[in-house]
Amino acid sequence: MRRVRFDEAIVKILKADKRYKADAYFFLRDALDYTVKELRADELVEHRHVSGRELLEGFRQFALSELGSMVGPVLRSWGLEDGKDVGHMVYNLIQVEAFGKSEDDDPGDFENWISFEEAFRKPFQTSRPVLRAAPKNSDDLLEPPGRGNKPAKTNEA
Repeated sequence: MRRVRFDEAIVKILKADKRYKADAYFFLRDALDYTVKELRADELVEHRHVSGRELLEGFRQFALSELGSMVGPVLRSWGLEDGKDVGHMVYNLIQVEAFGKSEDDDPGDFENWISFEEAFRKPFQTSRPVLRAAPKNSDDLLEPPGRGNKPAKTNEA
């Protein structure tokens, strides 16, 4: 079996399935490379198959390190909402022979395992309480914390 060039595979996929942007596929390939490298660091095996769950965890780590706090908006702009979308892309790549597949692989490996909300939004939420405005009909208005009752010092002394 001849392995298809990755860029040719993407062109072929995008003709049939327009759900995900080309950038998402290239990012997925880079996330797979990252995952394999991380797994090799922990294991003595030079090359082995990566499971769906391992790929999703590597994808999560890679996305956070590469995209930082913009991870959510960037992934959504590429058409990715959850781990199931990563699975769809993987199976699109398998179908055009850009990725390989083992007998144990199953599309269900990518479902209900990673919540993008938890994985990509939660790490950037503030742990301090945020001041909220009082309801419009409330007599008790919330004010920001005071800075003291003394005026700022001037240069005149």
